[in-house]
Amino acid sequence: MSVIVELTIPSGAFELGRILRVEGATQITLETMVPLGGRPTPFIRIRNDEREMFERSVREHPSVNAIQLVNTHGDETLYSLDWEPSDSSLLRRILDLDAVLLDATGTADTWKLELRFPSHEALSKFQEFYITEEIKVSIKRIYNPTKPDAGPWYGLTPPQRETLTHAVEAGYYSLPRQISTQELADTFDISDQAVTERLRRGISTIVMNTLLVDKQED
Repeated sequence: MSVIVELTIPSGAFELGRILRVEGATQITLETMVPLGGRPTPFIRIRNDEREMFERSVREHPSVNAIQLVNTHGDETLYSLDWEPSDSSLLRRILDLDAVLLDATGTADTWKLELRFPSHEALSKFQEFYITEEIKVSIKRIYNPTKPDAGPWYGLTPPQRETLTHAVEAGYYSLPRQISTQELADTFDISDQAVTERLRRGISTIVMNTLLVDKQED
């Protein structure tokens, strides 16, 4: 049975947090993680950032091969990151345990992660790892998305839930479609690409946490 855990971790204790260093009120969100060439390639979205300073800091990190600007919209910037995660990193351990990173948001001090592990045993191994490595992880919530006490949201983040709900209510999935992606984006003051990614990840999360749970157990 899969299990979802929500946790916080100091930015300096998380490899991506050390690479993607930000200052002040800047917020950074991991939009998706795509396996390319055997490596997890993150797409990251930053708000209120000092772009030149951020890019220079990331490029100077020894594990980074390249950071590429994808697009900008208002005070948001989307990048793709080509990097080499170390074998002993927290993220590498997460991937080795077949866990899925559902959501990750960071600031100058803290990252909030939402992870889905394939079993409680895998979660226990993850906990053993960060305790042994003396990584300061604070568990906020652990739940099984199919249990009655899991709540009605099935792992959706608040932005995903809000966007999906509004999209359905406004007729985005109706035939004919009653609202465009750009109009949805304008509602939340984000880019067209950001709202599309939010909808895609939200739907994927719901399916993985409901329809595919039995398949994962088999």
